[in-house]
Parts: sequence; C-alpha cells; structure tokens
Amino acid sequence: MTDARTPLVVTQHGATRTLTLNRPNRRNALNDTLVEALDTALSDAEADSGTRAVVLGGAGKSFCAGADLQHFLDLHSRGQAPTGFLRDVSALATRLETSRLPVVAAIHGHAVAGGLELALACDVVIATPTARIGDGHVRNNLLPAGGASVRLPRKVGDSMARWLALTGTLLPATELQHTGWLHAVVDHDHLHTTALAAAAELAEHAGPAQSAYKSLLADLTGLDEQRGLAYELDAFDTHWQGSDVPTALNDFLHGRTTTTNSHPAPTGTR
Repeated sequence: MTDARTPLVVTQHGATRTLTLNRPNRRNALNDTLVEALDTALSDAEADSGTRAVVLGGAGKSFCAGADLQHFLDLHSRGQAPTGFLRDVSALATRLETSRLPVVAAIHGHAVAGGLELALACDVVIATPTARIGDGHVRNNLLPAGGASVRLPRKVGDSMARWLALTGTLLPATELQHTGWLHAVVDHDHLHTTALAAAAELAEHAGPAQSAYKSLLADLTGLDEQRGLAYELDAFDTHWQGSDVPTALNDFLHGRTTTTNSHPAPTGTR
C-alpha cells in the first residue's frame, strides 16, 4: 500500500526503478511538490550504477491528468502566472527525453495535457485499451507548456496531432495504436508486468552505446526543439496574461459549462 503523504513512490525491481505518481485523489495531477520529487528521483536513478531503466506509472485510477488546475488558481490568487511552474514541468519532460536511462511509461485511466506531455517524453509507452489519451488544453482555454506542440506531431504524426490539439478530444489507446507511438496495448492486469518486461529488455542492452544512441535521437532535432519549447512557454505566458484563463479553470473545477470561442490577442510570432 502506498503512503498517501508521499507524492512519489519509488521501488526497485532488479535493474529497473519504478517511479509511481502518488496523488490518486487528484488523478496524479502535477504540482510543484510532485514535479520536484520526480526530478530528484530521476537524478537518483541516473546516479545509481545498479539502475539501468526506469518505469513511470501512476497510482489509483489514472496515470496523470495533467497539471493541477487548482495549483494554477492558487498561483493566480497570489498574483503569479504559472509560467515558472510550467518551466519546471517542461524541463522535467526534457530530462526524461534526454536521460541516459531508457524510460517506459505505463498508462492507464487518463494521460491528459501535462500527463500526455510526460508520456511523450518517454522512450517506450505501454497503455491499457481503455486509457483515455489526449492533449485537452483547449477545452480549458489553455495552451501547452510541457512540450506537446513540439513532441506530439513527431510521436503520432501531424494529422493526428492537430486533431488532438485543436479539439482537445481524448481517445482510447486502441485508436492511437496505428500511429506507432504506443509500443503495446495490454489489459490492466498485465500493464505493470508488461512495462517491467520492456524495461528489463532495455536494461539488458544498457551501456555507453545505448546512452549515446538515445542522446543522438534527441539531438537530431535538438536545436529546433529547444526553440520550439521556448516559443511554447512564451505563448502560454502571453495567452495566460491576455485571456481570462482562471475563469475557465474555475468553471471546469466547479462543473460549470464554459465557452472558449473568444478570440484573444495573437500569442506572438516565431
């Protein structure tokens, strides 16, 4: 049984370290405490010579439902934009993508917005058939800031990325299998064991060549990606400052219908 007071549960299975998001009552939504815990745990795994792969999963009913919207509103009430927090989320996703360790995401329940962005940064993704996966930002009058606009087209293709981004729709994992992004879709009872098996196979091939190859895969688009990530964060900040996002978030959190069809000022140019 996991300790509800611990935002992240860390366990070791041979050469694989499992990092389990542990805010089940919030569908493992990301706040500053959880992001910091993930960053620290990844550093610890990288520093441990006995760890050769990582599995990222979620406790309770979901993998991760994104950033904690209440955390956004708490920052807003203190006169702060969430851009600083989201800069940490973006940096965490980049760390997952560029870590010397291969990372396997085990998705169930929901992987939405920031949760999707974490999964997009992983090397291998295993999902249950009924997992609901999507971008979701536009449904709450938000823009991404954890890498979706950069990584989503690369992982699922431009057409599917645009559909997910511009509608905010959530799709079952079975409808994303054809994209090639999902390594496997398995029933819930086999999700953890399948993720561990994939991590174990990756761990068998650990070494300088694997780490260098992973770095090479990230570096092929490194310069453009960094510009894209910076632009995405700037666009989020401009949108937050120029559009009534807190009202949309309050409406969502209190079950009220809201409309996001207004036309805010342009978010800048590349």
